[in-house]
Parts: sequence; structure tokens; C-alpha cells
Amino acid sequence: MSMDVVDYKIIGAEMQFVEVELDPSEAMVGEAGSMMYMEDGIGLDTVFGDGSNSGGGLFGKLLGAGKRLVTGESLFTTVYTNQSGVKRKVAFAAPYPGKIIAVDLKQLGGRLIAQKDAFLCAARGVQLGIAFQQKLSVGFFGGEGFIMQKLEGDGLAFIHSGGTVVKRELAAGEVLRVDTGCLVAMAGNVDFDIQYVGKVKTALFGGEGLFFAVLRGPGTVWLQSLPFSRLASRVFAAAPQRGGRSEEGSSLLGGLGGLLDGDDD
Repeated sequence: MSMDVVDYKIIGAEMQFVEVELDPSEAMVGEAGSMMYMEDGIGLDTVFGDGSNSGGGLFGKLLGAGKRLVTGESLFTTVYTNQSGVKRKVAFAAPYPGKIIAVDLKQLGGRLIAQKDAFLCAARGVQLGIAFQQKLSVGFFGGEGFIMQKLEGDGLAFIHSGGTVVKRELAAGEVLRVDTGCLVAMAGNVDFDIQYVGKVKTALFGGEGLFFAVLRGPGTVWLQSLPFSRLASRVFAAAPQRGGRSEEGSSLLGGLGGLLDGDDD
């Protein structure tokens, strides 16, 4: 399969975006809604499936689209192609605060397993699929879902994480236990399982959930400090539970004033 080789630059600190420079006829595949800007000469086309050059006719396109639907993504992806005769740039932005990770699939043996919402964009030719976990414990108690995304090929792929990201190289037999939501991605050769925390009191009152993700090397793993699900739950907990907006804003005195005034009209 032909992979486009692209040059890139990751810009920003907390709210990052990646700027990709395309040679004539080179292309990038982006997740729906991820494009930030593109220079004149870049043409875009919405395609059915993952936008790879894997062929397979109509059945192959239907299969690729079905895989994306199962992971909760759109049936369509957007392909950005440099249709001019000179180098042109296109940029893709992360959807929430965190870090963008550039992954060379060739260095990982051509396979990366990632959380289903981590994919941002990739060089044309990278195939997007699904990775079913073979162990039932992972499927039922994985926390972030039974199905993870599988990126295959030998080109560049970009994934995003929440908060700060850390890359760990696990030695053969080395075990790392992490919160299930904090796992962003891992190389295809890393063994992944789910483990119960062990004590009922810890499970109920420890605040860390009922299960850990157990990663066993060898292989590379990427972890995030702030999963989007954790961020969303904190925002929801802090948001007003009734419609409308308080005139006093979010100050403590304003909240106390609302309590003292009561709800009676």
C-alpha cells in the first residue's frame, strides 16, 4: 500500500494543533470537524469509510465505514489533497485541552491500538479499523468501552490526549496498572487486561473506579492525565442543575444569596 510521507509541526501548549506540509498530490485523512485551516490549492473530499487506498470496491468501503460506525465515529472521513504544483499546508486542531502525539506506525510494527476517540488525522494510506479485545473481562469492565481503534500502515498518524501525556517504554514482562480512562494508546504487541481493585471499601469509596487497566510489556504505551470523560463529569457536576443563568455569576455569595432568597416567586 502506498503511504504519503508528510512533514509536520505541532504548535501550541495546552490547546495544540498540528500543521502538515503536503507535497503536490500528497494527502491527509482527517476526522470530521478536525480541520483548522488550509492554504489555497488544498482540495477536500468527503469519502465513505476511512479514506485509505486499500481498495476492495464497494464491499471494502462498506466494511471500512461499518468499522467506524461501531467505534462511534462518523461513517465519513475527509481527505485533504494538495492539488497545486507547490507545497501547501493544512492544519488540524485538538478538540479539547491536551497534547497531540505524532506516531510513526512503521516504528511500531505497523499497528497502533488507541482509544476510540483519540484519532485526529493521518497520512493517506493509514487504515482505520477496530480492535476487539479477546478477553471478556476487558470487554465488560474496560470502562472506556469494549472496542478500541486500530491504526495500521507504515505512515504518520496523529492522536490527541487530555491534559499531559506521558510515553512509557515497557520492558518484557513489566506490568503497569493505570486508570482505564488514562490509557490513550499502545503498541500492538502490548498485552492489555482488566483487574479488579481487590477491596470492596476501596472500590466503593476510593474514587478510582472498580477496575484497573493492566498493561504488560514489551511495548510502548501513552497515558493521559485528564481523560475527557473525567473532565466532562467535573464540568457537569459544577454546572447549574436548573435551566437559566444566575445573575450573581458563580461567586460564593451569589450562591448563598440564592439559597436565602428561596425558590418561591
